[in-house]
Amino acid sequence: MDLITRIADVIIPVFLIVAIGYGYARRQRPDLTVFNRIALDVLAPMLVYSALASRDFHLADHMPLLIGGTALILGSGLLAWPLARACGAQPRTLVPVVMFNNCGNMGLPLALLAFGPAHFGAAVALFSVSNLFHFSLGARITSSQARTRDLLTSPLMIATALGFVSALTDLRPPEVVLSGLKLLGDALLPMMLFALGVRLTALTRNGLALGLLGALARPMIGLAIGIPLAWALGLEGAARGQLLLFAALPPAVMQFMLADRYHQEPDKVGAMIMLGNALAVAFVPLALAIGL
Repeated sequence: MDLITRIADVIIPVFLIVAIGYGYARRQRPDLTVFNRIALDVLAPMLVYSALASRDFHLADHMPLLIGGTALILGSGLLAWPLARACGAQPRTLVPVVMFNNCGNMGLPLALLAFGPAHFGAAVALFSVSNLFHFSLGARITSSQARTRDLLTSPLMIATALGFVSALTDLRPPEVVLSGLKLLGDALLPMMLFALGVRLTALTRNGLALGLLGALARPMIGLAIGIPLAWALGLEGAARGQLLLFAALPPAVMQFMLADRYHQEPDKVGAMIMLGNALAVAFVPLALAIGL
């Protein structure tokens, strides 16, 4: 009963905000274009830098978890490639959907609620590693024409690099400045969940059939790799729970933006992402039940 209560305490606030965003969008049809730009260029960089540069975050303490996250991303891609061939899907469409999860919109708020502020830096570090691979290898898998230099010089990637430098060298701005950056970055978490609810209104019945393969493959392959990987790396406690939560998260919303930019079947990618995030209500509690 205690485990059920703890899982409920984690997922109910998250899905409540998603539901509010969904309900609002059904009535008002908001345009999130400006918010998306602010989130990517301002709020997300502030969140990432302030978490990585925090005096409470020690990069060396989380290296096994980051190694596990890297292995999970690459392993998921290796398994997704033959799956795409076997199912008649284009690998450039399916593989990035399975490789990269929604560790920003959904993963960060869940990690904060499940493991507390003391372990939030590790979740941000996982998010940063995932973004690094997504904006480089993921973009190249999506399209051979992808200009990864533009993606890797974005404000989010620059903030990530500066954050890791601060974590490694202890060079950081004064605490009062860092507190201001953190306050601005913290505004991103509820707004990402609200925006995710808005995006779920785009899910249609036609998209259900198209998206089912990617929606199920992402968390199922992730957990199939993540559970033995956590054992092999000797992860325990919050680190084990973080890796399993990371493994079970739905597809990354960012992948739709890349697919749309490079004209790689964005309708199918969008269906996989929308349906996958809807099905997170089943896979996230499963991961928390195993990991907590």
